[in-house]
Amino acid sequence: MSFNIGLSGLYAANKALNVTGNNIANVATTGFKSSRAEFADQYSNSIRGTSSGKNAIGSGVKTAAVSQLFTPGNINATGQALDLAIDGNGFFALSDNGSKIYTRAGAFYSDKEGYVVSASGGNLQGYAVDENGKVIQGVLTDLQIDTSNLTPNPTGRIAETVNLNSSAAAPTETPFDPTNVKTYNFTFNTDVYDSQGNAHQLNQYFVKDAASNSWTMYSTVDGRNPADPTSTTALVNKLPFKTDGTLDTAAMTAGPVAGGMTIAANKTFTLDGWVPAQKNAAGAWAANGATAHDGGVNLDMLGTTQYNAASAVTAKTQDGFATGELSGLTVDQGGFLFANFTNGQNKVIGQVAIANFANLQGLTPIGGTSWKESYASGVPVIGAPDTGTLGQIAGGALEDSNVDLTGELVNLIKAQSNYQANAKTISTESTIMQTIIQMT
Repeated sequence: MSFNIGLSGLYAANKALNVTGNNIANVATTGFKSSRAEFADQYSNSIRGTSSGKNAIGSGVKTAAVSQLFTPGNINATGQALDLAIDGNGFFALSDNGSKIYTRAGAFYSDKEGYVVSASGGNLQGYAVDENGKVIQGVLTDLQIDTSNLTPNPTGRIAETVNLNSSAAAPTETPFDPTNVKTYNFTFNTDVYDSQGNAHQLNQYFVKDAASNSWTMYSTVDGRNPADPTSTTALVNKLPFKTDGTLDTAAMTAGPVAGGMTIAANKTFTLDGWVPAQKNAAGAWAANGATAHDGGVNLDMLGTTQYNAASAVTAKTQDGFATGELSGLTVDQGGFLFANFTNGQNKVIGQVAIANFANLQGLTPIGGTSWKESYASGVPVIGAPDTGTLGQIAGGALEDSNVDLTGELVNLIKAQSNYQANAKTISTESTIMQTIIQMT
């Protein structure tokens, strides 16, 4: 039996050396999970399946399992947009010709058709977006990057926070003339966009009235009357203020204003007659074929004040933009894949999905730092990142191998010593056998 015991020890030591060697070989493999050999002693059983008693001597060692350690590796930034790492539990789900495989290695690329794929060609799984840009969760699909230009958005709302200097004096020259700076106190402009993404300049001029706490606002688009490109006459609106310097909305009557914009019920202004225009071949201003936002352009100036401070714009937003070309990609913690465009806009084009299993040790390794589900692992639980027990996504980063090289080198020494010791057991048994043979 001693020969068999020593031989089983050699087999076990060799298995440990192989496992350790495989770990060391994959110390730089992205997403690799180290393994460990687990051993158990064994006893000879009688015909009834029982051991030979309390004085029984073991019959050696056997490999009980080679388990993988799914502890996380370090996450290192790479700067590559489609390099992804999972910070927490879960696996990336890939479709390999219809077969689902799972991996922690997040080095992905875009193929010639725009699909997000791994180095082995597996398609990264996730959730697509509908025509309104809303993520359709629950239906897995091959993630694809939409490289088409971003559709322009006509300006529908402008919000401005403006202070008009209460100590300013009314201009000495009249009437208002946008080309004569002595006929107004303050001016600024805002870019607005038509349905084709053409930028137009909305100019606003503010004139202090002779009456206290009242200003007049004149507005043009591209220096023209918004509703009549052939005219340079500006739209006119009154801005009344309270004694505390805030806008007196109660003094503003909702409805069309003669020679100006429409005052909405919420006391914002609506430019509902704007005809986008440009100079034609003859040099005359005419409609450019585009349209304004449906429902007009809403101008929110409810934050306008009249304080004793320099006239200035302190905040301004508008929701229109021109068309844009794809310039880059980013992925956030929730796995949302954003397309970045040259016009400064971002658009969600998909969401990465994450899968997890009840029994990770039950997964079947298939090489390429990938696994498949098995009966032992249970079915995958798939969902959006950063929900439930699923981890977050680190965009532009990769997860390193979780191999502890120092520990593996120590294991290598231990396995080598174990192998030598078991070889010595066999050598000793051989010497004893030779002694017995010589006695005969």
